Amino acid sequence: MSSIRVAIADDQRLFCSGIQMLIESQPDLEFAGAAYDGEAIVALALAEKPDIVLMDIRMPVANGITATETIRAHSAGEPPKIIILTTHERDVAVLQAVNAGASGFLLKDADPGFLLAAIRTVHGGQAVIAPRNTVAVIKDLLPAENRRADHAAIAALSAREKEIFLLAARGLTNAEIGAAAFISETTVKSHVSSIFTKLALASRLQIVAFAYEHGLLR
Repeated sequence: MSSIRVAIADDQRLFCSGIQMLIESQPDLEFAGAAYDGEAIVALALAEKPDIVLMDIRMPVANGITATETIRAHSAGEPPKIIILTTHERDVAVLQAVNAGASGFLLKDADPGFLLAAIRTVHGGQAVIAPRNTVAVIKDLLPAENRRADHAAIAALSAREKEIFLLAARGLTNAEIGAAAFISETTVKSHVSSIFTKLALASRLQIVAFAYEHGLLR
């Protein structure tokens, strides 16, 4: 099985070096490079094509949100999954990063084991390691007045896809969705992929944000 290639973008070089050593200590991970500003990580990601980018929100030249949008827009083939690094869990920029296409977010002082698990979890198609906490954070960041129910927003989905959408929006894993809907994880993944396409979403976190933004969950 091939290694998961991980790059990092952060203007603190010592922090990047620590992440590099952590990644290189894992047999299933490969360090794909470091960049110290938002423009440099775009160039690195497009050239090296990492599987995962650990992206600081606030960097010189271009911030992590802009860099995330640019990488996703210009990647040839499947873009890397991006995990946002932040110092404040309830930073409104986290929601902006999710809407830009980030697949997860972590506090920069997270335990090393938590970070490694998050990398593997996101690479496997899930929304960072503690999805229910993630759901709570996104819900708190969204203004209450934006939560009026808009069922037309998911009209393009089939009845089954709507069921899967709402389960995913609650932060359930593929295995949990499969158990709740009495279908296999493979079928869950197929439905989630179709949901992404029909709603023009890029990550499980965007499903969560979309559901709350349209008042489909409370």
